[in-house]
Amino acid sequence: PAAKATDDFAVRSHTLPSGLRYTTTTGRMVLRTEETKDGKADGFRPKAEIFLVAYTADPQPSGAAPEPEGDGSASPDPVNRRPVVFAFNGGPGSSSVWLHMGLLGPRMVDSGDVGALTPPPFGLTDNPETLLQHADLVMIDPVNTGFSRVVDGTESGEFHGFEADRDLVAEVIRLWTTRNNRWLSPKYLVGESYGTLRAVAVAGRLFDAYGMAVNGLGLISTVLNMATLNFAPGRDTPYALHLPTYAAIAHFHGRHPDRELADVVHEAEEYAGREFGYALTQGARLDAEEFDGVVDRLAAITTLDPGFIRRTNLRWDYAQFSAELLREQNLVVGRIDGRFTAPPADQQDSTNWDDPSLRAINGPYSAAVNHYVRAELGYENDLPYEILTGRVQPWSYKSFEGVPVDVTGTLERLMAHNPSLRIHVDYGYHDGATPHFAAEYVWAHMRLDDGARARFSHHYHEAGHMMYLKPQCRLDQLAALSGFVTAD
Repeated sequence: PAAKATDDFAVRSHTLPSGLRYTTTTGRMVLRTEETKDGKADGFRPKAEIFLVAYTADPQPSGAAPEPEGDGSASPDPVNRRPVVFAFNGGPGSSSVWLHMGLLGPRMVDSGDVGALTPPPFGLTDNPETLLQHADLVMIDPVNTGFSRVVDGTESGEFHGFEADRDLVAEVIRLWTTRNNRWLSPKYLVGESYGTLRAVAVAGRLFDAYGMAVNGLGLISTVLNMATLNFAPGRDTPYALHLPTYAAIAHFHGRHPDRELADVVHEAEEYAGREFGYALTQGARLDAEEFDGVVDRLAAITTLDPGFIRRTNLRWDYAQFSAELLREQNLVVGRIDGRFTAPPADQQDSTNWDDPSLRAINGPYSAAVNHYVRAELGYENDLPYEILTGRVQPWSYKSFEGVPVDVTGTLERLMAHNPSLRIHVDYGYHDGATPHFAAEYVWAHMRLDDGARARFSHHYHEAGHMMYLKPQCRLDQLAALSGFVTAD
């Protein structure tokens, strides 16, 4: 059966409200690997069927037929200089539906936002500011997300790891670029969450393996060094880097009345980067008076109960914060988006792992994508569309054994080898999964000269991990991304 695996694309024509005509190509691309036997070539073995949705602007009508060449043949097609954006989400285990139908594509989910969620059965609406106005889009779902699967006889676990996933996504991009004659088009990678780490790794793989240089990386809700996020005994840095996010979420829920968000966040950043960072390094060397002072300051910044701060020895993770902040109101706060709340399963729980923000948006996005790919894009498949799945676990980081999962070295190298590479970064102040201060910490510790740092653009939003859930943030993001991909 694997030998018979074939691409199964559905092609449809559409028109944006602005008048731009475009084509969608939706389906699964078969990836193959070169086989050898006894040192001799033995064909190409299908290994995976990767689901993607490609949006390409139709050629503009020309006023005259091409001039013949000297041998009487038609002139070759002109180079397509329209930018192309390759996009994916993270997880690991997430499909691309969030960026696809929340931000970038021409149709978007009608999910509503905090305090005004759209009820079932949800719906779809046009996205007039879609990035398709300015660039072609290719939305990619890695193995076991969306409709992507391995072919029969192949172990899916083979692709559930940093290196294999990197190489597979890079191969999808290389193959699509080659088949569509887009090697001379400006190329951008846009990732969200783990997708930002993937974007940097894939850009490195494209450059090293195929000589393909990309023009820019769009990093939305960034994590490039997981040591900045992973709470563990003896690792104090994440506790300090989350503090501004705790303060911002407390502010959203009215715990800092009569203060501006910018003021609350700045105070938390200053304390986290100075006195709190120092206090954490001291451990038991803090005397009682110093310890009390830290407790009082943390209580003022986060609005958490001083007794909780004492019991946790100044160190609590996000699951504990989620359960504690609004405990007196019998509510827990979201991790992906701290603006969302829900009653806890057990009011006595000291931690909360059930994210009310994901619960609120999973239904609208699931309904939208399952309708959209069939009814509007014409693609039929009886497999379940895996929006956010645990089927990719366990995820392997074997190449990072004994060291943090960190791709900043790859980005440093890319910035040095490609002096035109630009980086767009989006942060959400209420994002408990990838705090903005942690990303800023990573940039500050990268070995970049002033010229390279000038090629970064930073954009902050009063929203969560998926900041485009908030309508104004979506407009702001798309305006910035449109300028980003058309700057070359």
